[in-house]
Amino acid sequence: MNRHPRKLECISVTVPEDALEAYEAALAEVCETVGFFRDHATGIWRVEGIRGAGENQAELVAALALAAMVTGVTVEPTIAPAEAEGWLERTVAAFPEQLVGESFAVRGTHLTGAAPPGRVPLILDAGVAFGSGEHNSTRGCLIAFEHLAARRRPRRILDLGTGSGILAMAAAKVLRRDVLATDIEPWSIRVARENARLNGVQKRVRPVLADGWRAAVTRKSAPYDLVFGNILARPLRAMARDLALHLAPGGTAILAGLLRTQARDVLAAHRCQGLVLERMIHLAPWTTLVLRKPGCSTP
Repeated sequence: MNRHPRKLECISVTVPEDALEAYEAALAEVCETVGFFRDHATGIWRVEGIRGAGENQAELVAALALAAMVTGVTVEPTIAPAEAEGWLERTVAAFPEQLVGESFAVRGTHLTGAAPPGRVPLILDAGVAFGSGEHNSTRGCLIAFEHLAARRRPRRILDLGTGSGILAMAAAKVLRRDVLATDIEPWSIRVARENARLNGVQKRVRPVLADGWRAAVTRKSAPYDLVFGNILARPLRAMARDLALHLAPGGTAILAGLLRTQARDVLAAHRCQGLVLERMIHLAPWTTLVLRKPGCSTP
């Protein structure tokens, strides 16, 4: 047993909704897990990240400066100690079993017993719960995938920005297909690999460190019948052309990580590349887009 738990600290900022995306991305650059909470009375958001005490200080300053430049909103972060054991206990307490759609049960490793009958269990380490089914952008993706899998069985699948690996694991379990799961963060690749092992799909889910469509490994496996992109609105807009180019005729893209107010711009960028909207799912404050490339689909 580790009697000297690693020292952690919590970094938090409060921002208006239109700056949420940029500051979430900033903290995600230097923190191991990020969460955000809305004050419904004021509409202000609190973004919190957990990292090792004193780590990545220069990177934190640079990431916050970039967020301030992009949004025009400058905030001073609050940094406070976070006891490792206490933080994990709070995370576990806040991570009960999540029933998503009609098909999935997202379960932390701290839970015992079987998943509810008829549900596909997706097991995650509660200590790294970001990217889990309790985040509404991830829930939207799982619900969209559930509807897709009831009608079609895509063969070539990419989870772009895999995070915890939850979407890749869902596809591997339901479709029994191989899934390429890429991310730009080494930490995410390690987490996705471990979660795939926990779920018994390590032979089907292939986590790879890769910078989106720039990476040869991502392009080489194209064209894809299904692409998950649970990222952020800005990179989704920037990658619209590459997505359309590497999506197979009849292929589907499930895009999320965008606020409802950002959905129109992201949709417009992809429509310009010839993709059509099949479905839009709103789970406040997030929106999931289901897009399709015209042509013959995979059986």
